[in-house]
Amino acid sequence: MTPASTPPIPLGPSAPVVGVIGAGQLARMMQPAAIALGLRLRVLSADPSDCANQVIPDVVSGHPSDLEAVLGFARGCEVVTFEHEHVPAKVLDALVATGIPVRPGPGALLYAQDKAEMRAKLSSLGLPCPAWARVATPADAAEFGNETGWPIVLKATRGGYDGRGVWVVEDADSAARVVEEAAARGVALLAEAAVPFVRELAAQVARSPHGQAVAYPVVETVQAEGICREVYAPAPLVDEEHALEAQRIALTIAKELEVTGMLAVELFQTADGRLWINELAMRPHNSGHWTIDGAVTSQFENHLRAVLDLPLGSPAPHAPLAVMANVIGLDLPDLYPAYLHCLARDPGLKIHNYGKSVKPGRKIGHVTVLGRDFEDSAERARHAAAYLRGEIDE
Repeated sequence: MTPASTPPIPLGPSAPVVGVIGAGQLARMMQPAAIALGLRLRVLSADPSDCANQVIPDVVSGHPSDLEAVLGFARGCEVVTFEHEHVPAKVLDALVATGIPVRPGPGALLYAQDKAEMRAKLSSLGLPCPAWARVATPADAAEFGNETGWPIVLKATRGGYDGRGVWVVEDADSAARVVEEAAARGVALLAEAAVPFVRELAAQVARSPHGQAVAYPVVETVQAEGICREVYAPAPLVDEEHALEAQRIALTIAKELEVTGMLAVELFQTADGRLWINELAMRPHNSGHWTIDGAVTSQFENHLRAVLDLPLGSPAPHAPLAVMANVIGLDLPDLYPAYLHCLARDPGLKIHNYGKSVKPGRKIGHVTVLGRDFEDSAERARHAAAYLRGEIDE
């Protein structure tokens, strides 16, 4: 006889429920931190196959654009937070009107949702942004490119991620094609000067409603085809002066935009050491997955602490160096046999399997190595990620 399903066991009258809009791997990775803190997570899941549904019992089905679904999901939550920014403003405003705290709030989240609004706000604060402009016509794009120099970068102001919604165009004709195609789909664009960067960085901070903030070590990220492949913590080629400057930028943004929870600021660094802001994310971020194994308090725990206005945990690293390599789906339909091989070959690895079906280009897990020697740590992480991906078989 199959036992009947039962509701989650009560945690006690003082145990808060944190509602998370979205049920992907970021929500999934919040669950161990929630367990340790004695919290319960409730996720709003738009798809029964969402990987957080495998490990979080309290699942509400619904799309983040469905106002009634979101309001029903939020009832009984102490606070509502997010694992992605794709929630319409009218839904956010209605959620706030219920009196349930929404963190980060709509006023802050706007700057992670709309790249043009983000650029305007950060420029007004005197923070380092590339030259930019809104573009509505091919003539706008041509004028911008002629003023700043070609190539330029065209971006969808809303909705892009992992390289989607971003086009590097070499001349006015190429820009015109992108602008015309975007206009036909009703997609608003902005143009940015192409930054001749030598490396990409990320500065992560956590900030609570009463203003406490902590900053994690600045990391270097390595991208391929718009997807993060590797993260080095701390960034090995960034001196203390520029690392502190990156942290100052992130802390300033968190304060001025009144961000609550985790904030990731993606940055470009040029050959002269200058830093330029690329993107913002107001949630746990791929650049911080190393903190699960490599920091006193992971980004996921500090996000939960922050949105509940609990004292924040130490962001200090456990080891001199952490290397994180994403596992991007390729040929292996099932990670488990490869997972066993990698653990046996290198017991020092920390492998995180997201429980997602394997598709080419999809992030399905990550590997973290803690160490002292960069080349050794990077080789171990890369080898495991390649084996799990099906690129190598030994």
